[in-house]
Amino acid sequence: MERPCLYIVIPCYNEEQVLPITSGMFLEKLNSLMGAGKISEDSRILFVNDGSKDGTWEIICRLAAEDPHYIGISQSRNRGHQNAVLAGLMEAKDRCDITISIDCDGQDDINAMDEMVDAYLDGCEIVYGVRSRRDTDTFFKRFTAEGFYKLMNWMGAEVVYNHADYRLISSRALQELANFKEVNIFLRGMVPLVGFKSTSVYYERHERIAGKSHYPLRKMLSLAFDGITSLSVRPIRLITGLGLVIAVLSFIGVIWAVVSGLMGNTVTGWASTVCIVCLMGGIQLLCLGVIGEYIGKIYLETKARPRYIISDRTWEEP
Repeated sequence: MERPCLYIVIPCYNEEQVLPITSGMFLEKLNSLMGAGKISEDSRILFVNDGSKDGTWEIICRLAAEDPHYIGISQSRNRGHQNAVLAGLMEAKDRCDITISIDCDGQDDINAMDEMVDAYLDGCEIVYGVRSRRDTDTFFKRFTAEGFYKLMNWMGAEVVYNHADYRLISSRALQELANFKEVNIFLRGMVPLVGFKSTSVYYERHERIAGKSHYPLRKMLSLAFDGITSLSVRPIRLITGLGLVIAVLSFIGVIWAVVSGLMGNTVTGWASTVCIVCLMGGIQLLCLGVIGEYIGKIYLETKARPRYIISDRTWEEP
């Protein structure tokens, strides 16, 4: 079998502190895989600058000038982690045989790439990098993250437990992923929908090497909500079920009130009435909010705006 060409796709946003450190680690791993005869000499490390406000793009350009194995693209503005990963994958799909997407902060174990490539050579088109444990996380982060994966699966969205965006995807699978045209993307749920033979590689995640995390609690919750509403309609169905239950209870309450009135056992109570009105009002507003989120996503999808715009490359296009 001919050695496959590998592109390591690395999204970067304000990573000037960590990039000079991890770039050498990625190059060392690439050379190791080429030296072992697992990948071809045409393999590359593709950095995707996601509209960074610091010197990230300048560092990428310098790396590309120093070693031809480094290449980079820059988005016209910040469009978010998922769009940056997608931009790199779509840029690479016609240039290589396999891609491995990984964050540049050094937390994901790059040695897992060996097993990923081996799994591809054994016939797998998609290989998921899965955390074997979460000892480095706080209790709150571990509890919320594991709860998120369980909630996603319960909602009907097919996601791999404890898998983020560290994965190998073949060019064949990427060609099919390119047919997914939605603007609201959640790759952890979209990639499993592509199908093909897949497997998982387990690794331990480390602490961030340098710099600060770009995923605080607010962004994590936003990503989780986007994932649920982009991949599942179960929240709408839950609202329908909730409405049915409340309607039945209300109907029983009306019968009880009429019977009590006919029997002369009228019940007075301002507090209980206010509580019921407030409860019903809160439930209605919550339901309208969920429905509004779906309508907002439909609105964005109908516009069909580009998911990413590449403004610069470290190489000249023919």
